[in-house]
Amino acid sequence: MQSMPLNIPADADKAIVWTNDRLYLLDQRVLPTQETYLELQTAAATADAIHDMVVRGAPAIGVTAAFGVVLAARESYQSHGSAWKEGVTTGMDRLAASRPTAVNLFWALERMQGVISGLDTGDPEPRLLQEAKQIHEEDVASCRRLGDLGAELIESTTSVITHCNAGALATGGYGTALGVIRSAWADGKIERVYADETRPWLQGSRLTAWELHKDDIPVTLITDGAAACRMQTGGIGWIIVGSDRIAANGDVANKIGTYSLVVAAKHHGIKVMVAAPTSTIDMSAASGSEIPIESRDPVEVLNCGGKRLGAPGVDAWNPVFDVTPAELVDVIVTEKGIVHSPNMKKISEMMAS
Repeated sequence: MQSMPLNIPADADKAIVWTNDRLYLLDQRVLPTQETYLELQTAAATADAIHDMVVRGAPAIGVTAAFGVVLAARESYQSHGSAWKEGVTTGMDRLAASRPTAVNLFWALERMQGVISGLDTGDPEPRLLQEAKQIHEEDVASCRRLGDLGAELIESTTSVITHCNAGALATGGYGTALGVIRSAWADGKIERVYADETRPWLQGSRLTAWELHKDDIPVTLITDGAAACRMQTGGIGWIIVGSDRIAANGDVANKIGTYSLVVAAKHHGIKVMVAAPTSTIDMSAASGSEIPIESRDPVEVLNCGGKRLGAPGVDAWNPVFDVTPAELVDVIVTEKGIVHSPNMKKISEMMAS
């Protein structure tokens, strides 16, 4: 994986770019101080980029993985010829192992596998590239649709709090939670967005604030621990977040800190909206207890900016996600529609529509 110039300005809506027969990702690890695209030419490099957080956000991971399958097929066809299907599995397995919680990753791989199953021994790249581009385009369209649907739920002008980054950077483009916010801002319904900084990777501080500022949407950063105090002060109408996986009963896995944010919102009578495409809903997981929760290196908590801040000899617990019970969620917004007070019956009916 190497840094290569890409002759377009850094743009959250173009964080995933296929051009010059290769994949480019806007490196989210170094935003906002550096706006750099990385060039990826192999499935292994794509899997590393997903694992290393070059790209993050469940929908964006799914789109990236789809392009990773294209690269895997290219490599396998070049090395195995007509027996390319035998070799492509290795690349897909590596992609599947990159992040365990984001269900869109596995959804995209399964969809690409469905295409692979129907191909013959010829060059698979053109058809797989067509499918990957279709997945990308569908994700952007889904985000725009759910953004508009979510904005309709905001009845009067208000300020909102969001957690982590569920914007264009976390999707194929436009965003889920930030898609709702962008649509609501266009309708004159948003006064200000309060963005949790979102420890330990600071996605809110580095990414959400960068995106909103680029769109000229008023944004104020708050520490994760200040959110309840900000609610207590008044003027907050909604908590709007995305999701990395939603169970069949409506339990929501999202960035660590979402659960505590929602608990505080319930105490203050503030509504909670989860915005996510239906590809994020995992009907095979009956509840949130069946969602695998990724843990990462404790160094991410003990260090900041490459400097150790934690006391020597002290360990850290670093789960990446938590699960918010469905009964604490007022509404789940998808491109297929809106589910109020989500439960298994309502989720199943929407998914079957």
